[in-house]
Order: sequence, then structure tokens, then C-alpha cells
Amino acid sequence: MNKIVYLFILSFLCGLLFLMACCVVSTAYKVGKGTVKATYVVTKTSVKGAFGTAKVIYKVGGFTFNVVTAPLDWPFTQDGLESIDGLPPKEAVKRGKVKNSPYVVNGKRYVPMSVEASKEYREKGLASWYGYETRNQKGGHMTANGEAFDPNGLNAAHKHLPLPTYVKVTNLSNDRSIIIRVNDRGPFIKGRIIDLSAGAAKRLGYYNNGTARVLVETIEVKG
Repeated sequence: MNKIVYLFILSFLCGLLFLMACCVVSTAYKVGKGTVKATYVVTKTSVKGAFGTAKVIYKVGGFTFNVVTAPLDWPFTQDGLESIDGLPPKEAVKRGKVKNSPYVVNGKRYVPMSVEASKEYREKGLASWYGYETRNQKGGHMTANGEAFDPNGLNAAHKHLPLPTYVKVTNLSNDRSIIIRVNDRGPFIKGRIIDLSAGAAKRLGYYNNGTARVLVETIEVKG
């Protein structure tokens, strides 16, 4: 009798393992805090750009990002940026000390999240836009990580994400989504979680309204 029970249990366990194996799905997804994130492939091309520097063209998920290093004599987009990693902001940019270093704006110190922690970032809140105020000024402006600010590009400012970071932004009022390159610091107005370029705000359909309620979530990139 014991031998019969043993064989029955063994057969049951083998059948259960077979069913579990059939349910395994092979895909490039990462699970984090209840979300499933696809992995996006990044392609990179370098060409000769303006201002005597090279332009790097990144393509992520069907979106194109033109990245140009700004001349050091350009002002920052954020007037109140006082220090990065304890250094004068432009010195920090020259040394490559920006990515997730603490920084000070208008006397207040901000501590960005780690690269590892940013992989799980997902937040709903109010988005605004910025950029056209720079068009009437001579020359251009520099983002907090030293890139030439493009008001028509797909870029954004965030207080706590490492620079740069790619995020998916969804306008919750119309379900439009785009991928954005976070390369600047802000917004520093209470109640807002991200400041998109004017071009990105147009793509999401809230340019005329000024603000929109959005979902911001980091994406996995490789390549």
C-alpha cells in the first residue's frame, strides 16, 4: 500500500511540474513594484554638430533625441542652480559629477535617487512645460548635465532622477504617451513632478493648457 501511495504522489508532483513549465513565458520584461517594463533598444550615431562639438543621435522606441554638449559660457536653464556635488555647477559638469549628485537650488539642497532605485520609479502627478522663454535671449541655454537645451526636443527636467534617464510619460486625460530624455533639474514649483520641453508638451497635447496630470515611469534601455 505504501508503495502505491508513493507512486501516486510522485506522479502528481511530476504532472504539477509539467503544468508549471508550460506557463513560463520568455520575454525581456522586468517586474518592479507591481509593474511590467519592456526593454527598449538604444541606437547611437555621432555626427558633426553645431557649436564646435559633436552631436549624438539616440533612437529609443521610435523616438529620436539629438544630444549636443553646450558651450560652457551658456547660462543654465535654471537660474537658481548654486552648486552640484559641492562644486560650482559648471565645474561639476566639466568633471562629469552630475548624474545623481546632490545639488542646491535657491538655498535648498536636493538629493537625487540612485540609478538602481530609479529603475523602479513610477509616479502620477502634475506636469508643466518650459522652453520658449529662452528664444528671445542671445545664444542658448545649458541643461543641468551640460547639454544644449532644445525647447522643441523631447526632453524634461526632474528633481530626483539621475541625469540622463529615459522615461515614458502618459497624459492621463487623453492617454497619449511618449518617451522623454530627462536631462535637467526642476520643476521647483510645489505640486509639480516634471517639467517637459515645449515640444514634448505639444506631443502630449497639453501645451495650450500649460499643465496636465501625467504618469511618469522609467524604462529599461540597452545597447
